[in-house]
Amino acid sequence: MNPTPKNKDKRNDAMEKLVSLAKRRGFIFQGSEIYGGLAGTYDFGPLGVMLKNNITSLWWKRFVDDRDDIYGIDAAILMNQNVWKASGHVATFADPLVEDLKTKKRHRADHLLEDAGIDVRGMSAQAMDALIKEKKILSPDGNTLGDVRQFNMMFKTNVGPSADDDSITYLRPETAGGMFVNFKNVLDTFHPKLPFGLAQIGKAFRNEIAPRDFIFRLRELAQMEIEYFVKPSDWDKYFEHFRLQMHEFISKDLGLSGEKVHELEIADVDRAHYSKRTIDFEFDFPFGRKELYGLAYRTDFDLRQHSTASGVDLSYFDEETKERFIPHCIEPSFGLERTLLAVLANAYQEDSLGAEAGDEGKGEVRVYLKFAPKVAPIKVAVFPLLKNKPILVDKAREVYMMIKKDLVENCGVAASSIVFDDNGNIGKRYRRQDEVGTPYCVTVDFETVENVDPQTGPTVTLRDRDSGKQERITLPVLTERLRSTFKRS
Repeated sequence: MNPTPKNKDKRNDAMEKLVSLAKRRGFIFQGSEIYGGLAGTYDFGPLGVMLKNNITSLWWKRFVDDRDDIYGIDAAILMNQNVWKASGHVATFADPLVEDLKTKKRHRADHLLEDAGIDVRGMSAQAMDALIKEKKILSPDGNTLGDVRQFNMMFKTNVGPSADDDSITYLRPETAGGMFVNFKNVLDTFHPKLPFGLAQIGKAFRNEIAPRDFIFRLRELAQMEIEYFVKPSDWDKYFEHFRLQMHEFISKDLGLSGEKVHELEIADVDRAHYSKRTIDFEFDFPFGRKELYGLAYRTDFDLRQHSTASGVDLSYFDEETKERFIPHCIEPSFGLERTLLAVLANAYQEDSLGAEAGDEGKGEVRVYLKFAPKVAPIKVAVFPLLKNKPILVDKAREVYMMIKKDLVENCGVAASSIVFDDNGNIGKRYRRQDEVGTPYCVTVDFETVENVDPQTGPTVTLRDRDSGKQERITLPVLTERLRSTFKRS
């Protein structure tokens, strides 16, 4: 259903707030911003890098470190052009393009039809062309559109000093290709038994016709992918296994709301040429329900294609059954930037939390990011009540170092995720930490240094991000509380 203007305004407002917060707090910046930017590219600031690292660490832990049947690799971005010919990308990795005849701007034909409320699933480029003409759909600038044609999205380049056909290569459009061509290398060096998989986190490049929706559709992106090789008769069992694992990653690791995640079974006419079954995991982004992840049963297409094209045997010999065959493949595919965007959108909250001690923001809307603790870039922030009182600053530094040492050693958190903050008054610090999603703030005040119980020791104020509740606790209780929240899982 085509969204009403009112709903569109709400979606646009939500995205504007999210984009503004992402820049203001150092998560995401426009790429090449001082030169006017470059469409489809973004840079990640300090907190964006920390958030990305947390996501990839959680992914790697679940799908590689906590298993004994998946091997990590890191394949080259530039590959022999024949890899992409064999996989079908040179011939078929394309999107439908249509041009504004007046401005010469180019657009995705399917996106223009979707924006007009038309379901394009299963529609060919020819059918899109006919429908655009029939419905007299115009460009976003209100001009007549040309004919729809397919546009190959791979970035082509040349390797070496000669720019001839033999020197052509491509920036990889997906990470999967590097895993398929390394299948035999892993098989020969580690001798794994089926089922087993290869996992990779790395960059991919797609010359998108019309990048849009912030970091949702990019020309340079990162993927987290697995190619899991199975016996042909076992594919459905492992397809279901990874379907459930992907839901676990979404809910338990990332902390995304289950109500915002939906499965979509992809029809035959809409599946990629290599897939016999595909499920999309969709998420309710501020701009609408869109694909977050994909799970595909690729059969033996890739290994068979590469075996035929290269002349190298990519079969597997089963020692138990004495059978030789080409394994089939299950592919769980995750986009890192889309994951980060979903995490940010899911975490974004506004409330009217009342004034806290020293808070000048009474009556204002509070913005905070309700990250799951293990995803949050900053876990704990430690403050002195006043930065011009050395006795408070020194004690706060002591508490800060104590917390950092304990959480790094006992919970495995990154040392950089524990911060010391004395900039501005206490209320502004709380608001700043709320906006970056810090679960806990610890404040050292005069009571910490002046009213010390000889049996229980000094106390500090612990503030919870979500409720804004503050409580006075001893350092041993503080340590146990933080360990319980950030313990290794």
